[in-house]
Amino acid sequence: MTDTRPALAGSPAPECPAHRDAVHLAGLEYQQTPSELYRDLRARHGTVAPVLLDGGIPAWLVLGYTEVSYVTGHDELFARDSRRWNQWDSIPADWPLLPYVGHQPSVLFAEGEEHRRRAGVITRALAGVDQFELARDCRHLADRLIAAFAGSGQAELMGDYAHALPMRAAVRICGMPHGGADTRQLVDDLRISLDAADGDDPVAAYTRVGERIHRLVREKRERPGPDVTSRMLTHPAGLTDEEIVQDLISVIAAAQQPTANWIGNTLRLLLTDERFALNVSGGRLSVGEALNEVLWLDTPTQNFIGRWAVHDTQLGGRQIRAGDCLVLGLAAANTDPQIWPEAHVGAENSSHLSFSNGEHRCPYPAPLLADVIARTAVETLLERLPDLVLAVEPGELTWRPSIWMRGLAALPARFTPSVVA
Repeated sequence: MTDTRPALAGSPAPECPAHRDAVHLAGLEYQQTPSELYRDLRARHGTVAPVLLDGGIPAWLVLGYTEVSYVTGHDELFARDSRRWNQWDSIPADWPLLPYVGHQPSVLFAEGEEHRRRAGVITRALAGVDQFELARDCRHLADRLIAAFAGSGQAELMGDYAHALPMRAAVRICGMPHGGADTRQLVDDLRISLDAADGDDPVAAYTRVGERIHRLVREKRERPGPDVTSRMLTHPAGLTDEEIVQDLISVIAAAQQPTANWIGNTLRLLLTDERFALNVSGGRLSVGEALNEVLWLDTPTQNFIGRWAVHDTQLGGRQIRAGDCLVLGLAAANTDPQIWPEAHVGAENSSHLSFSNGEHRCPYPAPLLADVIARTAVETLLERLPDLVLAVEPGELTWRPSIWMRGLAALPARFTPSVVA
Protein backbone atom coordinates (compact mmCIF):
# COMPACT_ATOMS: atom_id res chain seq x y z
CA MET A 1 0.00 0.00 0.00
CA THR A 2 1.38 3.37 -0.95
CA ASP A 3 1.65 6.27 1.46
CA THR A 4 -1.77 7.85 1.10
CA ARG A 5 -1.33 10.76 3.47
CA PRO A 6 -2.39 13.72 1.35
CA ALA A 7 0.05 16.54 0.70
CA LEU A 8 -2.82 19.01 0.87
CA ALA A 9 -3.55 18.25 4.52
CA GLY A 10 -3.37 21.18 6.88
CA SER A 11 -1.69 21.22 10.24
CA PRO A 12 -3.38 19.42 13.11
CA ALA A 13 -6.16 21.34 14.77
CA PRO A 14 -5.26 23.07 18.05
CA GLU A 15 -5.95 21.07 21.14
CA CYS A 16 -9.65 20.82 21.65
CA PRO A 17 -10.81 21.07 25.28
CA ALA A 18 -13.35 18.33 24.59
CA HIS A 19 -10.48 15.89 24.11
CA ARG A 20 -8.74 16.46 27.44
CA ASP A 21 -10.62 13.55 29.02
CA ALA A 22 -10.77 11.44 25.89
CA VAL A 23 -10.68 7.65 26.19
CA HIS A 24 -8.06 5.63 24.32
CA LEU A 25 -9.63 3.14 21.94
CA ALA A 26 -6.39 1.11 21.73
CA GLY A 27 -5.52 -1.49 24.34
CA LEU A 28 -8.81 -1.17 26.14
CA GLU A 29 -9.89 -3.37 29.01
CA TYR A 30 -13.31 -3.02 27.41
CA GLN A 31 -12.34 -5.03 24.35
CA GLN A 32 -14.07 -8.14 25.69
CA THR A 33 -17.13 -6.17 26.82
CA PRO A 34 -17.42 -3.11 24.57
CA SER A 35 -20.99 -2.50 25.72
CA GLU A 36 -19.51 -1.35 29.03
CA LEU A 37 -17.34 1.15 27.18
CA TYR A 38 -20.30 2.55 25.27
CA ARG A 39 -22.36 2.78 28.45
CA ASP A 40 -19.56 4.60 30.30
CA LEU A 41 -18.89 6.99 27.42
CA ARG A 42 -22.59 7.74 27.04
CA ALA A 43 -22.90 8.49 30.76
CA ARG A 44 -19.85 10.77 30.74
CA HIS A 45 -20.17 12.50 27.39
CA GLY A 46 -23.61 11.92 25.91
CA THR A 47 -24.14 10.77 22.35
CA VAL A 48 -20.83 12.06 20.92
CA ALA A 49 -17.68 11.24 22.88
CA PRO A 50 -14.07 12.37 22.51
CA VAL A 51 -11.71 9.43 21.96
CA LEU A 52 -8.10 8.80 21.06
CA LEU A 53 -7.12 6.41 18.30
CA ASP A 54 -3.80 4.53 18.07
CA GLY A 55 -0.92 6.88 18.80
CA GLY A 56 -3.13 9.34 20.68
CA ILE A 57 -4.83 10.72 17.55
CA PRO A 58 -8.05 12.56 18.52
CA ALA A 59 -11.43 11.67 17.04
CA TRP A 60 -15.11 11.63 17.95
CA LEU A 61 -17.05 8.42 18.61
CA VAL A 62 -20.71 8.85 17.63
CA LEU A 63 -22.76 6.72 20.03
CA GLY A 64 -26.38 7.74 19.48
CA TYR A 65 -28.71 6.06 17.00
CA THR A 66 -30.15 9.41 15.94
CA GLU A 67 -26.68 10.96 15.64
CA VAL A 68 -25.21 8.09 13.58
CA SER A 69 -28.26 8.25 11.31
CA TYR A 70 -27.81 12.00 10.94
CA VAL A 71 -24.10 11.78 10.13
CA THR A 72 -24.59 9.03 7.54
CA GLY A 73 -27.56 10.84 6.04
CA HIS A 74 -25.82 14.20 5.55
CA ASP A 75 -22.83 13.74 3.28
CA GLU A 76 -22.68 17.48 2.71
CA LEU A 77 -21.69 17.89 6.38
CA PHE A 78 -19.85 14.65 7.12
CA ALA A 79 -18.08 13.34 4.04
CA ARG A 80 -16.01 10.26 3.22
CA ASP A 81 -12.89 11.74 1.60
CA SER A 82 -10.30 11.30 4.31
CA ARG A 83 -7.98 13.89 2.78
CA ARG A 84 -9.99 16.45 4.74
CA TRP A 85 -8.56 15.15 8.03
CA ASN A 86 -6.88 17.84 10.10
CA GLN A 87 -4.57 15.29 11.74
CA TRP A 88 -2.61 13.98 8.76
CA ASP A 89 0.62 15.68 9.80
CA SER A 90 0.54 13.54 12.96
CA ILE A 91 -0.01 10.20 11.19
CA PRO A 92 3.09 8.01 10.66
CA ALA A 93 3.49 5.96 7.50
CA ASP A 94 3.12 2.69 9.46
CA TRP A 95 0.06 3.75 11.44
CA PRO A 96 -2.04 0.59 12.13
CA LEU A 97 -5.29 2.18 10.99
CA LEU A 98 -3.91 3.45 7.71
CA PRO A 99 -5.69 0.73 5.67
CA TYR A 100 -8.97 2.13 7.05
CA VAL A 101 -8.34 5.81 6.40
CA GLY A 102 -5.57 6.20 3.83
CA HIS A 103 -7.30 7.64 0.79
CA GLN A 104 -7.57 5.22 -2.12
CA PRO A 105 -9.36 5.56 -5.49
CA SER A 106 -12.13 3.44 -4.03
CA VAL A 107 -15.90 3.64 -3.82
CA LEU A 108 -15.41 3.88 -0.06
CA PHE A 109 -13.86 7.34 -0.35
CA ALA A 110 -15.72 8.61 -3.41
CA GLU A 111 -18.34 11.31 -3.02
CA GLY A 112 -21.29 12.75 -4.91
CA GLU A 113 -21.74 11.75 -8.52
CA GLU A 114 -18.48 9.81 -8.52
CA HIS A 115 -19.71 7.68 -5.63
CA ARG A 116 -23.04 7.07 -7.34
CA ARG A 117 -21.20 5.98 -10.50
CA ARG A 118 -18.96 3.55 -8.61
CA ALA A 119 -21.72 2.21 -6.37
CA GLY A 120 -23.92 1.70 -9.42
CA VAL A 121 -21.30 -0.57 -10.98
CA ILE A 122 -21.10 -2.66 -7.80
CA THR A 123 -24.88 -2.82 -7.46
CA ARG A 124 -25.35 -4.05 -11.03
CA ALA A 125 -22.52 -6.58 -10.69
CA LEU A 126 -23.91 -7.99 -7.44
CA ALA A 127 -27.46 -8.00 -8.77
CA GLY A 128 -26.27 -10.53 -11.33
CA VAL A 129 -25.62 -13.06 -8.56
CA ASP A 130 -28.43 -15.60 -8.48
CA GLN A 131 -29.37 -15.93 -4.80
CA PHE A 132 -30.72 -19.46 -5.21
CA GLU A 133 -27.52 -20.50 -6.94
CA LEU A 134 -25.47 -18.80 -4.22
CA ALA A 135 -27.39 -20.69 -1.53
CA ARG A 136 -26.82 -23.97 -3.38
CA ASP A 137 -23.10 -23.25 -3.74
CA CYS A 138 -22.86 -22.31 -0.05
CA ARG A 139 -24.51 -25.60 0.93
CA HIS A 140 -21.96 -27.51 -1.15
CA LEU A 141 -19.11 -25.49 0.37
CA ALA A 142 -20.53 -26.06 3.85
CA ASP A 143 -20.83 -29.80 3.26
CA ARG A 144 -17.20 -30.02 2.17
CA LEU A 145 -15.98 -28.05 5.17
CA ILE A 146 -18.11 -30.07 7.59
CA ALA A 147 -16.97 -33.36 6.03
CA ALA A 148 -13.38 -32.44 6.87
CA PHE A 149 -14.07 -32.49 10.63
CA ALA A 150 -17.35 -34.40 11.06
CA GLY A 151 -15.62 -37.72 11.68
CA SER A 152 -13.55 -36.38 14.56
CA GLY A 153 -16.49 -35.31 16.73
CA GLN A 154 -14.93 -31.91 17.42
CA ALA A 155 -14.07 -28.71 15.61
CA GLU A 156 -12.95 -25.15 16.13
CA LEU A 157 -15.78 -23.55 14.22
CA MET A 158 -14.29 -20.11 13.64
CA GLY A 159 -11.18 -21.33 11.84
CA ASP A 160 -12.59 -24.54 10.40
CA TYR A 161 -15.91 -23.15 9.23
CA ALA A 162 -17.09 -19.58 9.89
CA HIS A 163 -14.13 -17.82 8.26
CA ALA A 164 -13.60 -20.35 5.49
CA LEU A 165 -17.12 -20.49 4.07
CA PRO A 166 -17.83 -16.81 3.29
CA MET A 167 -14.35 -16.37 1.84
CA ARG A 168 -14.83 -19.28 -0.51
CA ALA A 169 -18.26 -17.96 -1.46
CA ALA A 170 -16.91 -14.45 -2.04
CA VAL A 171 -14.02 -15.49 -4.26
CA ARG A 172 -16.34 -17.79 -6.22
CA ILE A 173 -18.84 -15.05 -7.06
CA CYS A 174 -15.91 -12.82 -8.05
CA GLY A 175 -14.56 -15.50 -10.39
CA MET A 176 -11.48 -16.48 -8.42
CA PRO A 177 -10.48 -20.13 -7.85
CA HIS A 178 -11.57 -20.88 -4.28
CA GLY A 179 -8.90 -23.43 -3.41
CA GLY A 180 -5.18 -23.18 -3.02
CA ALA A 181 -2.62 -21.35 -0.96
CA ASP A 182 -3.19 -17.94 -2.54
CA THR A 183 -6.83 -17.92 -1.42
CA ARG A 184 -5.84 -18.88 2.12
CA GLN A 185 -3.25 -16.10 2.06
CA LEU A 186 -5.93 -13.69 0.90
CA VAL A 187 -8.12 -14.68 3.87
CA ASP A 188 -5.26 -14.06 6.30
CA ASP A 189 -4.31 -10.76 4.69
CA LEU A 190 -7.88 -9.48 4.73
CA ARG A 191 -8.15 -10.33 8.42
CA ILE A 192 -4.88 -8.57 9.18
CA SER A 193 -5.74 -5.46 7.17
CA LEU A 194 -9.20 -5.21 8.76
CA ASP A 195 -8.41 -6.36 12.29
CA ALA A 196 -4.68 -6.63 12.99
CA ALA A 197 -3.43 -8.51 16.03
CA ASP A 198 -0.19 -7.80 17.86
CA GLY A 199 2.75 -8.42 15.54
CA ASP A 200 0.68 -8.14 12.35
CA ASP A 201 1.57 -5.64 9.61
CA PRO A 202 -1.77 -4.37 8.24
CA VAL A 203 -0.17 -2.09 5.64
CA ALA A 204 1.87 -4.93 4.12
CA ALA A 205 -1.18 -7.23 4.26
CA TYR A 206 -3.29 -4.68 2.40
CA THR A 207 -0.58 -4.39 -0.25
CA ARG A 208 -0.67 -8.18 -0.81
CA VAL A 209 -4.48 -8.09 -1.08
CA GLY A 210 -4.20 -5.44 -3.78
CA GLU A 211 -1.64 -7.45 -5.71
CA ARG A 212 -3.85 -10.55 -5.70
CA ILE A 213 -6.92 -8.64 -6.88
CA HIS A 214 -4.86 -6.91 -9.59
CA ARG A 215 -4.00 -10.37 -10.89
CA LEU A 216 -7.67 -11.39 -10.86
CA VAL A 217 -8.66 -8.30 -12.88
CA ARG A 218 -5.98 -9.00 -15.46
CA GLU A 219 -7.17 -12.59 -15.76
CA LYS A 220 -10.79 -11.51 -16.26
CA ARG A 221 -9.80 -8.95 -18.87
CA GLU A 222 -8.40 -11.85 -20.88
CA ARG A 223 -11.02 -14.48 -19.98
CA PRO A 224 -14.30 -12.94 -18.77
CA GLY A 225 -16.96 -15.13 -17.22
CA PRO A 226 -20.34 -15.03 -15.43
CA ASP A 227 -18.93 -13.37 -12.32
CA VAL A 228 -18.89 -10.07 -10.44
CA THR A 229 -15.43 -9.06 -11.69
CA SER A 230 -16.33 -9.56 -15.35
CA ARG A 231 -19.59 -7.64 -14.95
CA MET A 232 -17.68 -4.73 -13.40
CA LEU A 233 -15.18 -4.79 -16.26
CA THR A 234 -17.91 -4.66 -18.92
CA HIS A 235 -20.13 -2.07 -17.22
CA PRO A 236 -20.86 0.99 -19.41
CA ALA A 237 -19.39 3.28 -16.73
CA GLY A 238 -15.97 2.17 -17.95
CA LEU A 239 -14.11 1.92 -14.64
CA THR A 240 -10.33 1.67 -14.85
CA ASP A 241 -8.56 -1.46 -13.68
CA GLU A 242 -7.33 0.38 -10.60
CA GLU A 243 -10.86 1.51 -9.72
CA ILE A 244 -12.16 -2.03 -10.13
CA VAL A 245 -9.35 -3.45 -7.99
CA GLN A 246 -10.11 -1.04 -5.17
CA ASP A 247 -13.85 -1.67 -5.33
CA LEU A 248 -13.41 -5.44 -5.50
CA ILE A 249 -11.30 -5.28 -2.36
CA SER A 250 -14.21 -3.53 -0.66
CA VAL A 251 -16.68 -6.14 -1.91
CA ILE A 252 -14.58 -9.15 -0.90
CA ALA A 253 -13.58 -7.69 2.47
CA ALA A 254 -17.21 -6.91 3.30
CA ALA A 255 -18.28 -10.40 2.24
CA GLN A 256 -15.63 -12.20 4.27
CA GLN A 257 -14.66 -10.83 7.68
CA PRO A 258 -18.01 -9.32 8.75
CA THR A 259 -19.99 -12.27 7.40
CA ALA A 260 -17.66 -14.74 9.11
CA ASN A 261 -18.18 -13.01 12.44
CA TRP A 262 -21.93 -12.81 11.78
CA ILE A 263 -21.90 -16.61 11.40
CA GLY A 264 -19.73 -17.15 14.47
CA ASN A 265 -21.69 -14.75 16.67
CA THR A 266 -24.95 -16.37 15.61
CA LEU A 267 -23.67 -19.87 16.36
CA ARG A 268 -22.54 -18.65 19.77
CA LEU A 269 -26.03 -17.28 20.46
CA LEU A 270 -27.73 -20.48 19.33
CA LEU A 271 -25.39 -22.65 21.41
CA THR A 272 -25.48 -20.57 24.60
CA ASP A 273 -28.92 -18.99 24.84
CA GLU A 274 -31.66 -21.34 26.00
CA ARG A 275 -34.28 -19.27 24.17
CA PHE A 276 -32.84 -20.63 20.96
CA ALA A 277 -31.54 -23.96 22.21
CA LEU A 278 -35.09 -24.93 23.17
CA ASN A 279 -36.53 -23.97 19.81
CA VAL A 280 -33.95 -24.63 17.10
CA SER A 281 -34.29 -28.42 17.24
CA GLY A 282 -32.17 -29.36 14.28
CA GLY A 283 -31.42 -26.10 12.61
CA ARG A 284 -34.19 -24.12 10.94
CA LEU A 285 -36.49 -22.69 13.60
CA SER A 286 -35.22 -19.39 15.05
CA VAL A 287 -32.10 -19.18 12.90
CA GLY A 288 -33.47 -16.07 11.19
CA GLU A 289 -34.30 -14.48 14.55
CA ALA A 290 -30.84 -15.30 15.85
CA LEU A 291 -29.16 -13.77 12.80
CA ASN A 292 -31.16 -10.57 13.23
CA GLU A 293 -30.62 -10.37 16.99
CA VAL A 294 -26.88 -10.63 16.46
CA LEU A 295 -27.01 -7.62 14.14
CA TRP A 296 -28.59 -5.67 17.00
CA LEU A 297 -26.52 -6.93 19.94
CA ASP A 298 -23.21 -8.26 18.56
CA THR A 299 -22.94 -6.67 15.15
CA PRO A 300 -19.73 -7.80 13.40
CA THR A 301 -18.65 -4.24 12.54
CA GLN A 302 -18.70 -2.54 15.93
CA ASN A 303 -17.24 0.78 14.84
CA PHE A 304 -16.44 2.24 11.44
CA ILE A 305 -13.89 4.91 10.67
CA GLY A 306 -15.24 7.14 9.45
CA ARG A 307 -16.53 10.50 8.32
CA TRP A 308 -14.75 13.85 8.19
CA ALA A 309 -16.44 17.16 8.93
CA VAL A 310 -16.69 19.35 5.84
CA HIS A 311 -16.83 22.53 7.95
CA ASP A 312 -17.37 23.60 11.53
CA THR A 313 -20.66 22.27 12.83
CA GLN A 314 -22.37 20.86 15.91
CA LEU A 315 -23.43 17.32 16.69
CA GLY A 316 -24.88 15.97 19.90
CA GLY A 317 -24.05 19.20 21.67
CA ARG A 318 -20.40 19.03 20.59
CA GLN A 319 -18.52 21.57 18.52
CA ILE A 320 -17.07 19.65 15.59
CA ARG A 321 -14.29 21.38 13.69
CA ALA A 322 -13.71 21.19 9.97
CA GLY A 323 -11.54 18.15 9.25
CA ASP A 324 -12.37 16.34 12.49
CA CYS A 325 -12.70 12.57 12.22
CA LEU A 326 -15.92 10.91 13.35
CA VAL A 327 -16.01 7.19 14.12
CA LEU A 328 -19.44 5.65 13.55
CA GLY A 329 -20.38 3.69 16.66
CA LEU A 330 -22.69 1.20 14.94
CA ALA A 331 -22.85 -1.19 17.91
CA ALA A 332 -23.48 1.61 20.40
CA ALA A 333 -26.18 3.09 18.18
CA ASN A 334 -27.93 -0.27 17.84
CA THR A 335 -28.20 -0.53 21.63
CA ASP A 336 -28.96 3.14 22.27
CA PRO A 337 -31.26 3.31 25.32
CA GLN A 338 -33.16 6.11 23.57
CA ILE A 339 -34.51 3.56 21.09
CA TRP A 340 -34.67 0.70 23.62
CA PRO A 341 -35.69 2.56 26.80
CA GLU A 342 -36.40 -0.61 28.78
CA ALA A 343 -32.95 -2.05 27.93
CA HIS A 344 -34.64 -4.73 25.84
CA VAL A 345 -33.34 -5.03 22.30
CA GLY A 346 -35.75 -7.02 20.21
CA ALA A 347 -35.04 -9.00 17.08
CA GLU A 348 -38.47 -8.27 15.66
CA ASN A 349 -37.34 -5.55 13.26
CA SER A 350 -34.36 -4.85 11.05
CA SER A 351 -33.92 -1.10 11.46
CA HIS A 352 -30.44 -1.62 12.92
CA LEU A 353 -27.45 0.27 11.52
CA SER A 354 -25.25 -2.77 11.01
CA PHE A 355 -25.09 -2.13 7.27
CA SER A 356 -24.75 1.60 7.94
CA ASN A 357 -27.19 4.13 6.49
CA GLY A 358 -27.51 6.71 3.76
CA GLU A 359 -25.76 6.85 0.40
CA HIS A 360 -22.64 5.13 1.72
CA ARG A 361 -24.46 2.21 3.30
CA CYS A 362 -23.60 -1.30 2.16
CA PRO A 363 -24.86 -1.28 -1.45
CA TYR A 364 -27.89 -3.27 -2.45
CA PRO A 365 -28.05 -6.26 -2.79
CA ALA A 366 -24.93 -6.98 -0.71
CA PRO A 367 -26.83 -7.33 2.61
CA LEU A 368 -29.14 -9.88 0.98
CA LEU A 369 -26.20 -11.89 -0.34
CA ALA A 370 -24.50 -11.77 3.07
CA ASP A 371 -27.73 -13.05 4.63
CA VAL A 372 -27.86 -15.93 2.13
CA ILE A 373 -24.28 -16.91 3.00
CA ALA A 374 -24.70 -16.59 6.77
CA ARG A 375 -28.11 -18.24 6.94
CA THR A 376 -27.03 -21.16 4.75
CA ALA A 377 -23.86 -21.63 6.78
CA VAL A 378 -25.71 -21.77 10.10
CA GLU A 379 -28.63 -23.89 8.91
CA THR A 380 -26.43 -26.41 7.13
CA LEU A 381 -24.16 -26.89 10.12
CA LEU A 382 -27.08 -27.47 12.48
CA GLU A 383 -28.74 -29.83 10.04
CA ARG A 384 -25.62 -31.92 9.49
CA LEU A 385 -24.59 -31.95 13.17
CA PRO A 386 -27.88 -31.77 15.10
CA ASP A 387 -26.33 -32.52 18.51
CA LEU A 388 -23.70 -29.79 18.18
CA VAL A 389 -22.75 -28.29 21.57
CA LEU A 390 -20.00 -26.10 22.93
CA ALA A 391 -16.83 -27.90 23.99
CA VAL A 392 -16.19 -25.31 26.72
CA GLU A 393 -18.28 -23.35 29.18
CA PRO A 394 -19.85 -20.24 27.62
CA GLY A 395 -17.86 -18.01 29.95
CA GLU A 396 -14.62 -19.42 28.55
CA LEU A 397 -15.28 -18.05 25.07
CA THR A 398 -13.22 -14.95 24.31
CA TRP A 399 -13.60 -12.20 21.76
CA ARG A 400 -10.85 -11.01 19.48
CA PRO A 401 -9.24 -7.97 21.14
CA SER A 402 -10.63 -5.35 18.79
CA ILE A 403 -12.74 -2.24 19.12
CA TRP A 404 -13.56 -2.42 15.41
CA MET A 405 -14.75 -5.95 14.71
CA ARG A 406 -16.82 -8.17 17.00
CA GLY A 407 -15.84 -11.79 16.54
CA LEU A 408 -14.82 -14.76 18.65
CA ALA A 409 -11.20 -15.77 18.91
CA ALA A 410 -12.34 -19.40 18.78
CA LEU A 411 -15.56 -21.42 18.97
CA PRO A 412 -14.72 -24.99 20.03
CA ALA A 413 -17.57 -27.47 19.63
CA ARG A 414 -18.21 -31.19 19.91
CA PHE A 415 -20.78 -33.53 18.44
CA THR A 416 -21.36 -37.17 17.59
CA PRO A 417 -18.80 -38.21 14.93
CA SER A 418 -20.46 -38.82 11.62
CA VAL A 419 -19.79 -39.11 7.89
CA VAL A 420 -21.04 -36.22 5.77
CA ALA A 421 -21.38 -37.13 2.12
